This record gives sequence, C-alpha cells and structure tokens, in this order.
Amino acid sequence: MSDNCVNGTDATKRWLSYRPEIKVLDCTIRDGGLMNNHLFSDEVTKAVYKSNVEGGVDYMEFGYMNSADMFSRDEYGPWKFCAEEDLRRIVGNNDTDLKISVMADAERCNLERDLLNRNDSVVDMIRVATYIHQLPEAIEMINLSHERGYETTINLMAVSTVPGSEVEAAIKLFADTPVDVVYLADSFGSMYSEQIHSYIKMYGDCLKGSGKELGMHAHNNQQLAYANTIECIIDGVNYLDASYAGLGRGAGNCALELLLGFLHNPKYHLRPLMECIRDHIAPMQEDLKWGFDIPYMLTGQMNQHPRAAIKFNESDDRGDYLKFFDMINDED
Repeated sequence: MSDNCVNGTDATKRWLSYRPEIKVLDCTIRDGGLMNNHLFSDEVTKAVYKSNVEGGVDYMEFGYMNSADMFSRDEYGPWKFCAEEDLRRIVGNNDTDLKISVMADAERCNLERDLLNRNDSVVDMIRVATYIHQLPEAIEMINLSHERGYETTINLMAVSTVPGSEVEAAIKLFADTPVDVVYLADSFGSMYSEQIHSYIKMYGDCLKGSGKELGMHAHNNQQLAYANTIECIIDGVNYLDASYAGLGRGAGNCALELLLGFLHNPKYHLRPLMECIRDHIAPMQEDLKWGFDIPYMLTGQMNQHPRAAIKFNESDDRGDYLKFFDMINDED
C-alpha cells in the first residue's frame, strides 16, 4: 500500500472520529446581550439554558460580572451583572453536566467585593477579558478567581491591533499565572486563516510546558468565524466559542449549530438547538439585526472596531454602503 493511501486513511479516521478534549462554550446570552443591553427575558434565557443542557454543550456564558457602581441597573438587564440570585432564578442549583461561565472585564468590575467563593455559587468559570494596557489588573483578577476556586480563561482583546512583540510578551506573562485557558480573540473579525495559524503557533510556543489550553473566539465580519474556528481545531485548540445562529455584537460569532455539526462528537445533539433557534433566536433577527453585513465586512477588512458600522446601521443612511465606505476611509 502506498504512503499516500496510508496517509489518506489516517486523515479519514480523524475526520470520522472526534477529539474528546474539545469543549464548546455557548456565548449567546453574553455576546448577544451587547445588542440589547443584556435585556433578554427569563423565558429566552431559560430556553437557551435548557437547549444547551439537552444539546450536550459544555459551558454556557450568561453575561458579564460588571460593577453596578459603573453601570445602571435601570439601563442594563441582569446579564450585565450576573448576580447570584439572577443566575439561580434560571438554573436553580444547575444539577446538570453544563458548566456556567461569566465574563469579567478588566477595569469594569469589582471581583474582590462581588465574587463569591466557588462553593457558594453556581458559576464554574470566570473569563477575564482584557486589553493589552490592562494586564496587571487582569492578572490580579485571574489570581483572585483561582483563589476562590474557579476555572479561568483570559481573552486578550484586539490582538490584531497590537504589535506582535507585545502580544508575545503578554502570552508569556499568562504562562506564569494559574489561568486554565488562553483565548485568541479575533475581536474585529479581521483575521484570515494564515494569521490564525500564526497566532496559534505563537500562543502555543509561549505557553509550552505550562499545561494551559488554548481557546478561540471568532467574529464573523468577513464570514470567516466558522472557518477560522475549524482552523484552530486543526491546530489543536480545545476551547471553542460559538452562539445560536451566530448571535452576537455586529456581525456576530461562529454559529453554534454549524460547529456542533462539524465536531462529530455523539454527546452533541442539534435538535434542541433547532427548536430554540426557531422559537426564540430567529424572531429577534428583525430587531437586533446581527450577522454578516457590508458595513461590518468593511470594518473587518480595515481591522477596525465595529462601533462605526453599528452606528451607521442605526442611522437614516443605512444601506448607503458607498457613503460608509468613503466615511471610514476618510477617517483612516
């Protein structure tokens, strides 16, 4: 038998099998909350939770643990703050295999005051989100979360705008912390597969020997969130973010239903997701208007934050793509 045939057989086995180490995190309510000030009803939130349990999803992220001193509860819904009583109203004691996650933004929360000990909470994982200039506080947040018994991840945001040497230095700092998972976050949906592979190699080299896992959070500005997530799987990344129908800020995220269908793991089931999307997620499309759109595509191609595209799509000029193109090029 030829070497090519042997290699082909090995590749087919990998395709027909699955990697049990892979964990899927649903960020629908957290990332989608950026589109509606975290004002999802309990009915919708419970439906997503129930679907995740039945669908075999590994983690569900409810929202942020931001400080009520900085954000008004009159303006934002409960998933801006993720108070324990609000979480328990949805999940009870969460006597399921689904783990609960919340995100904590550096400089926007007070974990010292607000974070319970793990034994007193239904939360399993704290995900720290940070920009490069916030690293000292982010690392303190990671240390505190571990001291109180939580799994942790760290998401270094907007890496596509940061010099490579600074990104490399930051990842090396994370190697010396107790953080469990280091995420590559394509914050602006600007990355192509070549960049994905390059970043994952850099992250892996910097974390070598630390025992830490890698994660991926992709945005869909250029319709590459799903494809780039697959590229990360090929590179050995085991923590993958996705959302129902790609719901998330602006262009949205990797679609959860696409990802679960790709993974082949028999623990995942698509039917509960289809029911939840039909009954709860798809009806929001008209109001929240997430997903691929030319203004988001343009900000992704130009490696810019989508805020300009979001503002434009809310204006009377929405649909005048040439005007938006000229506007962001003039700003550049």
